[in-house]
Amino acid sequence: MKLTNVARASLEELLINYQDFLRVRDLPLWNKDSKEAQYVRKLSKEAPLTYEVFREFAQTRPADVVANIAICLIHQANYLLDQQIRKLEQDFIKEGGLRERMNRARLEERYKNPGT
Repeated sequence: MKLTNVARASLEELLINYQDFLRVRDLPLWNKDSKEAQYVRKLSKEAPLTYEVFREFAQTRPADVVANIAICLIHQANYLLDQQIRKLEQDFIKEGGLRERMNRARLEERYKNPGT
């Protein structure tokens, strides 16, 4: 869970950097409901989702478009990480942490095989 939170924080930092890039150059930041952002979200549904899906855009579009595409992808990744973090928190509440689960497994093994 800790590493997932670190990944989430790193993406948030990257998001701020891209937003700053656009702001200091007075370039447009796409609204999340813009046709461009919706197109990026549509592209993101391709399976498997790899860099190849976005290669042409990254290599042929101006910097502001590439930055906005990156921002859209970061928002999507953050959404997925938020879901994963919620699930990990629920699992932790239900099953406990690693030490608790290891202790439980050790006690169960001890109960199954007394005297070993």
